[in-house]
Amino acid sequence: MHSDFLSFVADGLASEGIRICRFNFVYSEAGRKAPDRQPVLEETYRAVAEHARKGWGGRTFVGGKSMGGRIASHVVSDGYEVDGLVFFGYPLHPPGRPERIRDEHLYQVKPPMLFVEGTRDPFCPLKTLERVRTKLPGHSDVAVIDDGDHSFKVRKNSGRTTTDAWTEVVERAAGWIAALPD
Repeated sequence: MHSDFLSFVADGLASEGIRICRFNFVYSEAGRKAPDRQPVLEETYRAVAEHARKGWGGRTFVGGKSMGGRIASHVVSDGYEVDGLVFFGYPLHPPGRPERIRDEHLYQVKPPMLFVEGTRDPFCPLKTLERVRTKLPGHSDVAVIDDGDHSFKVRKNSGRTTTDAWTEVVERAAGWIAALPD
């Protein structure tokens, strides 16, 4: 929750008037590297989202960076109601396993989705994402961050800085949320 990227994005979205709730999963809080089993991850996500919803009211968007976004999509595919989902570096397949696409649950997600993806993200090739999007039941958009990797870092020869790329991530996410009808 305190990574440079998540801190930058949370601060940027908050400066746009979007309430942000960051949290660590149980395994991360305990200092473990290996994630908990999916039911524990989903239970944690659901509990935090519900706590934030009750405390704030208004429209609710969920999402996250990489696995956090994937778990958010599972929670919503199981019926948790939200106004939309925002994914930062959605992991369509596990590391080193491009043949194992994790998309079946996405076909149950009805609210609008924004996939913010770097062109160099090895876990979510843009062509693969487009194939998945053609089968989604609800509205989805993609914000492509040129030269961004899985954490939206750009190479020095890209002509811009990683801060520039992260600023674009914030602008694209905030603009997408603002453009959705109430």
